[in-house]
Amino acid sequence: MPSIEGNIVNSEGTARGRIEINEASGLIEKVGAPTGKADILLGEELIFPGFIDVHVHARECKDHSQDYKEDFITAGNAAINGGVTAIAEMPNNPVPPIDDASYAEKKKLAEKCPIEVLLYAGIGPNTNPLSKKVPYKAFMGPSVGDLFFRSKEELEETIKRYEGQYVSFHCEDPEVLEANKDKPTHELRRPPEAETSAVDFALELIRKYKLHGKICHASTLAALEKVIEAKKAGMDVKAEITPHHLYFDQGIITDESNKFLQVNPPVRTGKDRLRMIEYLKNGDIDFLATDHAPHTLEEKEKGTSGMPHLDTYGPFVAWLIKEHGFSPAQIAKVCCENPGGFLDNFSEELVGGLASHCLASHNGKIAEGCSASFTILDMQKPITISKDMLKTKCAWSPFEGVTFPGSITKTIVKGKIYEN
Repeated sequence: MPSIEGNIVNSEGTARGRIEINEASGLIEKVGAPTGKADILLGEELIFPGFIDVHVHARECKDHSQDYKEDFITAGNAAINGGVTAIAEMPNNPVPPIDDASYAEKKKLAEKCPIEVLLYAGIGPNTNPLSKKVPYKAFMGPSVGDLFFRSKEELEETIKRYEGQYVSFHCEDPEVLEANKDKPTHELRRPPEAETSAVDFALELIRKYKLHGKICHASTLAALEKVIEAKKAGMDVKAEITPHHLYFDQGIITDESNKFLQVNPPVRTGKDRLRMIEYLKNGDIDFLATDHAPHTLEEKEKGTSGMPHLDTYGPFVAWLIKEHGFSPAQIAKVCCENPGGFLDNFSEELVGGLASHCLASHNGKIAEGCSASFTILDMQKPITISKDMLKTKCAWSPFEGVTFPGSITKTIVKGKIYEN
């Protein structure tokens, strides 16, 4: 039985221990005291439960028209490169998964991914819930793709059909976007009030229709604090934050960088950025989620929003630990345990990464019976991001040239070892 020994990290803390893996099931057979002997015997490296990204755009769908950007194989390879062992993938494709048939077609495509994949179904004008339990994504205003709403009234008319479902919201008010569409910069065309207004309405929909809600890629303090207040009041709502909203701010945008840093919603002020780092650190934000958007450099030059992050997830985590004082346990909470809990709501829908052999497993913890997926982070091994180390098909990163203070040495997916 394969074994790994080292500094095991869970949300409760870090302790030296030994993990035994059942190869047949892809599950953790036993977690016990260290013996000094193991198939993989580590020193100071940190063994995390596999990092899980709950917001990824792999781009592949039935018509394959965007496979040139990314597909489920290359997205999985990029994820492994960054220490990510499972993803939840978004539905804004040319052929979106909006009903049982289209969801099943996309799920079959995702089976070839080397890591586990959970698919969101799309909510658009006049859609209805699927017959099975899946997560949903609602784009409140225009972004990248055609699956969005043009008014709050149109959104609510559809959302009322999804009472009690798991719904994640891209929060930008379509009416505010329309009123600002002729402003000279991307940041002015998608102002902070577009997000705060949309979050207000999303929270009202979550309350009114008893949704299990999630606010995607929060970018402003004002909007995020509304979500935190709602959580404290007992509302069933969670929040994501992205690496780009935590690392970049408007103070560094130049004429040369503005197209490559363009995202929806935009990067905000330095004050927003630094305070949101603190909210993630203290647990008020639930997920570090990349919004991995693998558009080509040519598309970025033409003004397409989004940037790729899967390859750099682990190095970015090292930056949070070294530069902002995150403990390994705090990282395990927002990168492993919380997103693992999200995936566990839909375990029967997971595909790829040997998922078919492990449907009873739990993600995000290092404990007996849980998924034998691990991320090995070496905080003594800095890494400078370069184009030649990337696995994403779009072949660029906003962090090219950045030196992060730690790197991923191994990614283990259901017991299968990948050397980084």
